[in-house]
Amino acid sequence: MNERWREIGDRVYVRRHKSFDLNVGLVVGDEHCLVIDTRMSHREAADLVEAVRKVTTSPWTVVNSHAHFDHCYGNALFRPGEIWGHVRCAEELELYGEGQRARVIASLPEARRKEVEEVAIVAPDQTFTTTATLDIGGRSVHLRHFGLGHSSNDVVTHVPDAGVIFAGDLVEEGAPPAFEDSYPLDWPVTVAAMLAELTGDVVVPGHGAVVDRSFAEAQQAELAAVAGLARRAHVEGLRDLIGRFPYPEETTGQVIERAFMQLDSHLG
Repeated sequence: MNERWREIGDRVYVRRHKSFDLNVGLVVGDEHCLVIDTRMSHREAADLVEAVRKVTTSPWTVVNSHAHFDHCYGNALFRPGEIWGHVRCAEELELYGEGQRARVIASLPEARRKEVEEVAIVAPDQTFTTTATLDIGGRSVHLRHFGLGHSSNDVVTHVPDAGVIFAGDLVEEGAPPAFEDSYPLDWPVTVAAMLAELTGDVVVPGHGAVVDRSFAEAQQAELAAVAGLARRAHVEGLRDLIGRFPYPEETTGQVIERAFMQLDSHLG
């Protein structure tokens, strides 16, 4: 994979990384820029800082798409710039960041564990609940939280003058959506609201190749079908429905576990 910036709109770039197949965004304005997500460690963030500086020397603002480690554990290297996120992103990093770190370390190859051990977990210092607008060097960039989905705190970054939507992990390309901390019953409703309210045909998923609106619409329809299957399975049982889920066994298990928790009122 070629880890170079790709311009996908007027002065709007994406950089796709081998590590976790993660996408990072960059929006360049007049004498200011916006960085969307900071990668999983200080080492990876240092590489990202160098890459940003090859495009612009302007000061930056950062947006975290959500509180998962691979998107925000590089935050410390972007201080003292403002770091924006949903209010629950900040809360979850402060409350559960160390627990998340321990789980990540346990899952990584030994050669990469120290990389995460040395991270200083930094939460967003600028938060919002539903909507915020940033002035990025004369360009308006909108931050939106449309509801529960991949996580409790997904932020969509919309660059209307370029027709680009950074969807974070609400949209996934190249692999099934990740349901570990998800809200499967709400996720399709959240993506539908995003597509209904935001303009633009370029959609940047949190991971994988840049897609178009039709891809996001198809994935929304799939998520809606999966939510419907989970609701039916909760009433009718899994035996006759389990094979109809469009995902591998592990992913299907995560969907069912999280959806049943929602239906049993064990999740907010």
